[in-house]
Formats: sequence, structure tokens, C-alpha cells
Amino acid sequence: MLSKLITPANIKVNLESTEKDEVFEELLEVIVAAQPDVNRQEALKALLAREEKMSTGIIPGIAVPHTICNCVKGTVAAIGLSRDGIEYASLDGGPVHFIIMLLFEPGATEAHLQMMKDVADILQHHDFINVIMEKKTSQEVYDAICDYEMLSQE
Repeated sequence: MLSKLITPANIKVNLESTEKDEVFEELLEVIVAAQPDVNRQEALKALLAREEKMSTGIIPGIAVPHTICNCVKGTVAAIGLSRDGIEYASLDGGPVHFIIMLLFEPGATEAHLQMMKDVADILQHHDFINVIMEKKTSQEVYDAICDYEMLSQE
């Protein structure tokens, strides 16, 4: 579950970035602050290589950049909200407002697939993005994610 990977410290409610590459760097700062062993440059290179294959902006207003990275142990995550939107080369061509960044260690295929399923489960709620974008603090976003995870478990 996403709520087991993140804390309010992993959530940035007011992203400053306006473009995809910038937001990757901004969210990597959040990850490195929580886990200093993560190599920022290696993670960025892996994210960009993954993104070249296909945009991870697959749901209107939402992106889930994810990659496998040698510099990660387990799975690490960061979440960002952009009130103005980020140019992301999304499949729908629109800006992204909510981003969940996931980095997985090599060989953790089952954990990788389970986390992507868990994220997809909460993103399928039709009002999820609207509720999340109303939140003003990291704690409020975290609490809302926990609530949606509970709904997905029912």
C-alpha cells in the first residue's frame, strides 16, 4: 500500500516545477531528503530513460513516473501536487497536477507490480483527484490517500 511507503514528509503540496524534467528533480529532492543513500543522478537517469519509452502521464491530470533503479533498496516514493499544472507530454496532452513517483530496487518484480496495482486502485475513484487537489497540507493529502486505500480494500 502506498500509505506504507510514504509519510507527510514525502509529499510536496506546492510543486514549483512547470515541466516534467524539473518535477522529476524536485521530487527526487524529496526522496533524497528522506533516504540520503539514493543517488539522485542515477535515479534521474533511470526515470528519464523510462519516460522515453512511454509517458507516465496516463490518466488526465495524473502521472505515475516509475522506474527500477540500482541505487534504491526496496521501494521509495514521493508525491507532488501542482496547482498550476505541469507540461508533461501526457497521453491526453493536458497538464499534470498530481504525481506519484516510485523507485523500485532491481529484482523486486512482485513488489513493483503490487504497488502499481495499489496505486491504480486508488486512482480509479472518480473523485480522487478533486479531493486531493483540495488539500492544503501534506498531512491532509496523506490522510486522504489512506482513506481511499481503505475504500479500495472494501
